[in-house]
Amino acid sequence: MRFKVTTWNINSVRLRMGLVEKFVAAHEPDVLCLQETKVEDGKFPLSDVRAMGFTHIAFNGQKGYHGVAIFSKLPFDMVEKKDFCAKGDARHVSIRFGAETGLLAGTTVHNLYIPAGGDIPDPALNDKFAHKLAFLEELDAWFRSGFPGEDRAILVGDLNIAPLEQDVWSHKQLLDVVSHTPVETEAMQRMMAAGRWVDVMRRFVPDTEKLYTWWSYRAADWVAANKGRRLDHVWASPAIAGAARSMAVLAEARGWDRPSDHAPVTVAFDLG
Repeated sequence: MRFKVTTWNINSVRLRMGLVEKFVAAHEPDVLCLQETKVEDGKFPLSDVRAMGFTHIAFNGQKGYHGVAIFSKLPFDMVEKKDFCAKGDARHVSIRFGAETGLLAGTTVHNLYIPAGGDIPDPALNDKFAHKLAFLEELDAWFRSGFPGEDRAILVGDLNIAPLEQDVWSHKQLLDVVSHTPVETEAMQRMMAAGRWVDVMRRFVPDTEKLYTWWSYRAADWVAANKGRRLDHVWASPAIAGAARSMAVLAEARGWDRPSDHAPVTVAFDLG
């Protein structure tokens, strides 16, 4: 059984629904995970999502900020939302596929939006960075408690950390920049080890090659500058990581009209 999972920080699902529709029509993901949906649950554009063929929808939102959603063409029988740091800021939602999905049954998909952390990489001077570090500590503890207990789990999202040297345009210049500081990258490495996660994207692009998913709005010409970072990730538990067959970052989406600053990342799995 082959299925495609896409993760994309959309930076307002209502503002950019046209871009979502354009992407879905061209690439036909079976599961689409969005971050920064920026809409409270009661105002989620369900009719637009269903019109794209996603009949199974889970979301965790709030007014104007954050928010995550999972759109699926395949049925799921469980939805969970985890709150981190007692903030109530809508940064996680997960689903588990039901028996009707055949070989996919029992597989869990987690959609996560880790805090960006502000501009100053000092928790004593920057509450946003302190929040990010606390969030990472809670994730680490969650993973160490036995998660993912499921035999098959996929974790995707805007994790707001570029962990490897080739995940940023300049390792040396970004060592003191939030998203690539040693305290963040080392925390991510510990989390991955604690959850026994496999970095699926890097199974297709070696660690020695550049790989970006985000380009700042601040660049007048983002293509020419190409000062990107890999902030968006796809991880899988060992039981399913080997089923990944392809991975693609649709960088061209960054150049669409009124785009998100993130590009969609798609991984195809084959459970045959």
